[in-house]
Amino acid sequence: MGKIVAVCTSPKKGMRKKNVGEGLLVENHGIQGDAHVGDWHRQVSLLALESIEKMQKMGLDVKPGDFAENLTTEGIDLVSLPIGTKLKIGEQALGEVTQIGKECHTRCAIYYQAGDCVMPKEGIFIRVLAGGKVKVGDTIEIQA
Repeated sequence: MGKIVAVCTSPKKGMRKKNVGEGLLVENHGIQGDAHVGDWHRQVSLLALESIEKMQKMGLDVKPGDFAENLTTEGIDLVSLPIGTKLKIGEQALGEVTQIGKECHTRCAIYYQAGDCVMPKEGIFIRVLAGGKVKVGDTIEIQA
């Protein structure tokens, strides 16, 4: 079991997200108020705090949301989860892993600063199967 350390949104695609502390996961839509919502397979993005810490050790001044992830987690090995894995997020929400990593069509500022970026390899995407509130401190757990 892991926990949520940041809930991040942005008004436009292609920009860093801001930790807003809490949000509403909407079934088959994403996080209310985020630019990436919609009826598609990448409704919500997740990245582990452990991945962000790797980039910090490379000397980058980065924090949750800077990789445009919606949910920053701690204590759960996201990249080892197979597609189709169900995740209970907070008290009510349920998501299903739909994609591991992503292709970056353009190099972001972080790539140019560090020569690498963790989101394409270590970020995951889910679609929302059941909605609910999510906030910093909530648990995230794999459902059997």
